[in-house]
Amino acid sequence: MIASEPRLKIGVLDHRQQVHGTFNGAFALPDGRQCHGAFTAVAANGAVVLKNGSGETWLSAPAIHCRNVAAATFTLHEVVIGIAFHWERREDQTFAGDLLLLARPQGTLAAINIIALEDYLASVISSEMSATAPVELLRSHAITSRSWLVAMLEREQREQQRGRRSQRTLTGPGELIRWYDREDHDLYDVCADDHCQRYQGVTKIIAPAAAAAVQATRGVFLVYENEICDARFSKACGGLSENFENVWENTPVPYLQCIADARQPHTPVRSEAAAEQWILSQPDAFCNTTDGRILRQILPSFDQETTDFFRWRVSYEREQLEEILHRKSGMRFGVLRDLVPVQRGPSGRLVKLQIVGSEQTLVVGKELEIRRWLSPSHLYSSAFIVKTERDGRGLPVRFTLHGAGWGHGVGFCQIGAAVMAIAGYRAEEIVQHYFRGAALQKLY
Repeated sequence: MIASEPRLKIGVLDHRQQVHGTFNGAFALPDGRQCHGAFTAVAANGAVVLKNGSGETWLSAPAIHCRNVAAATFTLHEVVIGIAFHWERREDQTFAGDLLLLARPQGTLAAINIIALEDYLASVISSEMSATAPVELLRSHAITSRSWLVAMLEREQREQQRGRRSQRTLTGPGELIRWYDREDHDLYDVCADDHCQRYQGVTKIIAPAAAAAVQATRGVFLVYENEICDARFSKACGGLSENFENVWENTPVPYLQCIADARQPHTPVRSEAAAEQWILSQPDAFCNTTDGRILRQILPSFDQETTDFFRWRVSYEREQLEEILHRKSGMRFGVLRDLVPVQRGPSGRLVKLQIVGSEQTLVVGKELEIRRWLSPSHLYSSAFIVKTERDGRGLPVRFTLHGAGWGHGVGFCQIGAAVMAIAGYRAEEIVQHYFRGAALQKLY
């Protein structure tokens, strides 16, 4: 395990032909010159061409490391946040630390922020949670985010040493199973969006409470059997958390198994009848809150736009869903005849779903692929049941999905943890509620 604070490479923009930004103070180029003010970086002939606001070239090289001088910041324009999710939007974002510009072979470039782990975390906590969130929530989130990040870096190092990455796409007769993880990134450690952890630099002023929470837990990690915990988190589990192996690789993780997000136990989902009963109910759970005062206190403004996260409903006419499936999967199913659950996890989330069409039938998984295929953006979660309206010939005319939760549901439930903090639980109690069997250990 680590013994000192690492520096991170955070991918903010990627696969761009050009990037526009501003150096808000002095930055040193690799040749020793200092630059400031507006800039444009353009990908050309395997290099990054960095130009000033007047269009004059400062430097051209495959990699340009712009080093921060005297606590300056830089701004990147048109950063996409919530990529492919229902809250996607663009905004200008400002960052502390260094800026690294890297050329890709395909004629594009990446803009990467280099920053110390604890400074990164202060921004993550401010970006993921509202500045008014309870201090014990902020502390528990800091421990969770720090643990996930370093566990991921250590896993990446092990995979590099053995010279291979874990397989993330499995195909068989009539089946396509795919999952996604941080390892989809090659030039940097993590991206700045929800795919990894939401990171918006110093765009919004780092909340003093968030900075204090990070400082109070500095170097503190969740540890299980002498390894830092791969501490996953999502917005709302829906009352039951999900098993790790049902979302990512097929290897169970002891501290990432189904738990009831409540003071009293709930029976895990074991059948289709149980799934329907669970998803159509309103069980007692920490994350089952519609209290606008609580949500305003803990959620950033654009997350507050999502109010039906605990139990939700989406309805499609058959032709509408056929078009979405074709566009999102790239496959033609013909007339959509049925959506059939094949495998569920204990939270009710679908791991495998059979799509029955007149031209082909296919089983798709895991949960994120299902969410992508059945929505113009993403479904809130894969914990849903399907109600199908049919005409007199038995042909579907409308599919209605009744669902539960927001996100993959593994590990730390952000809204549930917030309600626990408001109820008086300490950070240590919160993280040990979600990561059963894990211990807290200060490593630097």
